[in-house]
Amino acid sequence: MKNTKIQSIGDILTKFNPLEDKFISREFQSFGYHIAETLNDIKHKSLYIKLARDIPRPFLEKALSFCADAKVKNKGALFMWKLKEIGAWQNKKSAKKKLIENKQNSKDIPF
Repeated sequence: MKNTKIQSIGDILTKFNPLEDKFISREFQSFGYHIAETLNDIKHKSLYIKLARDIPRPFLEKALSFCADAKVKNKGALFMWKLKEIGAWQNKKSAKKKLIENKQNSKDIPF
């Protein structure tokens, strides 16, 4: 397995070429692009950048390490399936559900 570790900002900036890497200006963008390269799915790099921004890093790293060496036709689909399996979206759904329940149960105070 590949050992993926978090790169420091200094390492990212030394490798940054403003003529070639125009869309990378933040660390999560670099990690999203790294995911797209690892999965051989550069076409969907914006999706992986969004996931790197919104989903906690341990979920992404676990799913990426699972998919990196897999011999499948579509590694991107396997990556998304693994994220679902480990519950990357579960926390957002439960938080949203609790918010809706609290709004319905709260009593309006007339002024």
